[in-house]
Amino acid sequence: MKVRKARLQDLQPLSHLFDEYRQFYQQTSNIEAAIEFIKQRLSAEDSTIFIVENGEKLLGFTQLYPSFSSVSMQGLWVLNDLYVAADARQHGVAKKLMNAADQWARSTASKGLILETDKDNFKAQKLYEKLGYIKQDSTYHYFLSALNQPQT
Repeated sequence: MKVRKARLQDLQPLSHLFDEYRQFYQQTSNIEAAIEFIKQRLSAEDSTIFIVENGEKLLGFTQLYPSFSSVSMQGLWVLNDLYVAADARQHGVAKKLMNAADQWARSTASKGLILETDKDNFKAQKLYEKLGYIKQDSTYHYFLSALNQPQT
């Protein structure tokens, strides 16, 4: 297994993994939209995507988005997506991806990595805590949908 940054040449297999990831989160499969979304990210270089491959097969990916901490005046990375193909789970793929993200954050001299996960995603939580991530109980996360909101 090898971990590396994704390239535009990885578009097709990466988009299929991305589509599987979205289905995992109860989204309807839409491979055309997945291809376009990943193509935009790779072309614009507005995210960093790491993949794990075994020969020609992609086993998983993580996608990081740049952000900033105004208080510390440093950059940081939002680990927004992490997905391992069903037949590749329990083989260290997620750990390889998380370690690549950590190395990327260090190599870019950022403050660190932030992520969120569902409260019932116990396997992911266990991995994150094993890798040194600290659960933040001191803050709340809020969300305001820009869709279907009445103007105030």
